Amino acid sequence: MFLLLIPALTVFAQNRPDAVQAYRNGNYEQAIAICLNEISVNRNNIESYVVLCWSLIRLNRYEEANTYAQIGRNLNRYDPRIIEILGEINYFQGSNQEALSYFQEYINLAPEGQRIEMVYYFMGEIFIRLGRFRHADIALSTAVHRVPENAAWWTRLAYARENAGDLPEAAAAYERALALDAQLADARRGLDRIRQTLGSR
Repeated sequence: MFLLLIPALTVFAQNRPDAVQAYRNGNYEQAIAICLNEISVNRNNIESYVVLCWSLIRLNRYEEANTYAQIGRNLNRYDPRIIEILGEINYFQGSNQEALSYFQEYINLAPEGQRIEMVYYFMGEIFIRLGRFRHADIALSTAVHRVPENAAWWTRLAYARENAGDLPEAAAAYERALALDAQLADARRGLDRIRQTLGSR
């Protein structure tokens, strides 16, 4: 009898809606619905809160994401995924210092976490907002070290270096961005600016 139940349980598991798969497929509303249903069954399921918040952020529903992230944090104070989510929410809402605090906490909790490269990228963008271009250089250098094929990130690193006055290093980063994507207008304009500046000296 026990053996006969195993295929039935397997089929049931396969037929259950998968919030993570819905999220990965870009079906964020579907992922939200699945997660809310899971939470209605088990309010302590941290996985449901994580995927729910990811999906809400993708839809720019930051206040809702914050509400559920805070519930998730109460369930597990040190879950790095919830910490990173709170950092993203604050980043997108323009709360720079709060976002930095959460991102730094994430780095301490999960220095090799799955979102670590994004955390360094977000930190770099925040430092650019704050005019702290050398800090931005450090954060974005770490991001491109981990994801060297991201042309847009190389462009932002170059911009940070340019504004810090490190023109040769900025030119090298712009050139790297253009080598990855020759159509990047921001990188092309940045490289032209630097060449004009260096040529006039």
